Parts: sequence; structure tokens; C-alpha cells
Amino acid sequence: MNKNSLTALVLAGLMLASAGASIAQSSAKARQKDKNDMRNLGLGLGALAVHKTLKGDTKTGLLLGAGAAYAGKKYEDQRKAQKSWRKARYNSRGKKIGYYQMRGNKRVRYVSYR
Repeated sequence: MNKNSLTALVLAGLMLASAGASIAQSSAKARQKDKNDMRNLGLGLGALAVHKTLKGDTKTGLLLGAGAAYAGKKYEDQRKAQKSWRKARYNSRGKKIGYYQMRGNKRVRYVSYR
């Protein structure tokens, strides 16, 4: 095996490892990242829409503004859903909702419903 093929093999292994780590990312972190991405996209598209409209390209500015509004709506939907997910984990007294997994007479771990 020459040096170039060994380097390519190591790089491919590193890429697979990083892809596996990103797939293993918890769903809560992924939802938070998606929510933040929508917020940032909306801000960027809104700023670009204002810039294009002031430069006189109103058609492009209108399309970018519609994209910014859509991204803003998606952000708000995800923010409200995140709030309801947090609420659903607790009962009216503030206790977590779930159950303990038992092995014999021992509690193994607590499993929340959400």
C-alpha cells in the first residue's frame, strides 16, 4: 500500500467516524440545531431581501422576503413545539412522567415517556 492510498483510507475512516458521531447526536440536540438554523436563515434572507429591494430588484426582494417569512414561521412552530415537549415531560405537580425499568426487585433506570 503506497502513501497516497493509506492517506485516502485514513481520511475515509475519519469521515465515516464523524458521520457516525453526527448520526448518533441526540434528537433533542438535532431539533435545537434545526430550530436555530431556521432562525438564522430567516434573519439572513430578511436582510438580503431588504438589501435587494433598496437596490431596486423588487422581484428578487419579494421572493427573498417570502422565504424569510417561511423560515420565521418554521422557527416559531419549532419553538412552540419544543415548549410543548418540555411540558409533556412533567405532570401538574412538576414530577417527571415515566416509569422505572425493574430487574428483579432493583430499579435499573428511569424511562420518561417523552
